[in-house]
Amino acid sequence: MAEISQDQGSHKKGKGKKRSKKLSTRIDLTPMVDLGFLLITFFMLATTLIKPQTMEITMPSNKDVTEDNQTVAKASQAVTLILGGKDKVFYYFGKTEGAQLTATDYSAGGLRKLLLQKNFSIIKQVEDLKSEKTKTRMKDEVYKSQLSKIKSGKNAPVVRIMATDKASYKNLVDALDEMNICYISRYAIVDIDAADQALIAGKDI
Repeated sequence: MAEISQDQGSHKKGKGKKRSKKLSTRIDLTPMVDLGFLLITFFMLATTLIKPQTMEITMPSNKDVTEDNQTVAKASQAVTLILGGKDKVFYYFGKTEGAQLTATDYSAGGLRKLLLQKNFSIIKQVEDLKSEKTKTRMKDEVYKSQLSKIKSGKNAPVVRIMATDKASYKNLVDALDEMNICYISRYAIVDIDAADQALIAGKDI
């Protein structure tokens, strides 16, 4: 708050002439201190309410796993994606031996369409669950629990994601985004092996 105080040292001088009064300005910074504390309190509370959103990624383990402890997926559920250069992605179904490699892109009519078709039954269950949540006002905890069970069901596809040296980080991020959009929870990023390297040899990547 700014205040104007008069200089009390003014007096008459000479032949009855009045000396002009000098006005001095004094700024009170007390309200600014209060405002500073209010801003600090606001930002402290606001930052605690912001929760970072992360994406869960299943990475291969370095530990030796016995054959009995391995999770073996059906060949009909397995999908392998090989990320190449020039924004191309190659895929095949089932086992590597005798696989037919097909090329597509990251558009809605490319990789997304492929994953939606492969995960059609799971997506139908997810849509039914969303409708039930709206009708019955299902709690978020119950909804998330049932959603997790549906996405990891027996009929859910298993996707392996491999990246060649010519693929970019953007390609990998786009592929992971499609996993989330298409409700695919069983996927892993693995190193490309010799068999898959042989499949992609000669392709325009």
